[in-house]
Amino acid sequence: MKILVINAGSSSLKAQLIDSQTSKVYAKCTCERIGLDGSFIKFESDKGKTKQDYVMTEHTHAIKGLIELLLSEEYGCIKNMSEIDVIGHRMLHGGEKFTKSMIVDENLMKVLEEMIPLAPLHNPANILGIRACMEAMPDKKNVVVFDTAFHSTLPKKAYMYAIPYEMYTKHQIRRYGFHGSSHRYVSEKMGEIMGGLQGKKIISCHLGNGSSITAIKDGKSIDTSMGYTPLAGVVMGTRSGDIDPAIIPQIMKIKGLDVDGAISYLNKQSGLLGINGESSDMRDIDEKCQTEPRYKLCFEMLCYSIKKYIGAYTAAMGGVDAIIFTGGIGENDELVRAEVMKDMEYLGIDFDFEKNNSIPRGTTECLSKPNSRVLVYRIPTDEEFIIARDTEMLTK
Repeated sequence: MKILVINAGSSSLKAQLIDSQTSKVYAKCTCERIGLDGSFIKFESDKGKTKQDYVMTEHTHAIKGLIELLLSEEYGCIKNMSEIDVIGHRMLHGGEKFTKSMIVDENLMKVLEEMIPLAPLHNPANILGIRACMEAMPDKKNVVVFDTAFHSTLPKKAYMYAIPYEMYTKHQIRRYGFHGSSHRYVSEKMGEIMGGLQGKKIISCHLGNGSSITAIKDGKSIDTSMGYTPLAGVVMGTRSGDIDPAIIPQIMKIKGLDVDGAISYLNKQSGLLGINGESSDMRDIDEKCQTEPRYKLCFEMLCYSIKKYIGAYTAAMGGVDAIIFTGGIGENDELVRAEVMKDMEYLGIDFDFEKNNSIPRGTTECLSKPNSRVLVYRIPTDEEFIIARDTEMLTK
């Protein structure tokens, strides 16, 4: 089954055409600057790569450009649209109503639109992507896969905040967690390595520009670092991670911001970027942390926050059997992995620092020594595969 996987952002749209049986990726596409000047499309298939200027004032135009390239003689990988069986969409937030993937119909779309207040920055863009596909390909079924669904197994003691209870009952304010498809994928892969997930305690570290740590027991998420929004948790590229909430009104006074401005400040101008003042890119931080104090501080703060969550989740689960590094930083930054794993012998971790420095990109690798009581693995994530698999299961 050929499945078109769509991940729509407010001004971007990413797509992959995937064979759900073989995991073959026929094409990858990124549409950038939708609704802005200078919009363009990047497309890649077995025939080659291209980057083209393309006017996209709305997401429907992005889908049109994607279809044109999928069908093109020069770069395309299908002869006609009938080769695409179904479309799977990433949806950031499913709240408490959606704990599994769903086939799209108009009733579902109405509910998704009612839930926009839970994720005002992300869900509207995801909905635009679905609507654009429904308009451009009305004969295709659409499936939504929710980022929050994997974390629907959190116990109440983990997802509740210690604020008046009506904030939960009337306004659904609670911890939801994100990066669910990634944590689900890498924990399943870890289960294959360990001979199953039952009885196993895993800590999954999805580290990138946005990062989250998840405690997984018996294959189920029992706690996760992101909260009501993706702003909470470890230090991130431009997000602050955990802070004292009393800081927010102080920021508003000092910077002359309203609430939305303060939240934007914490989401887009904070984190690693806020500390060093120049870059949120971990490659820049790795390069400069030996010589520039603020870059060194960035590196230390990031690794320290990850280490703290690993310790907390080990305590919450009563031990740990495996730790996974994934995401752009988790997969590719050996310096971060080494710093996080330093002085962790007390947990039974015997980390192979030498191997950590020499592994190739894109492979699943064991980074713990044979006598280590805790397995440490680098596992490349594949969120698109999870979306494609769920889409196939619901529509075959």
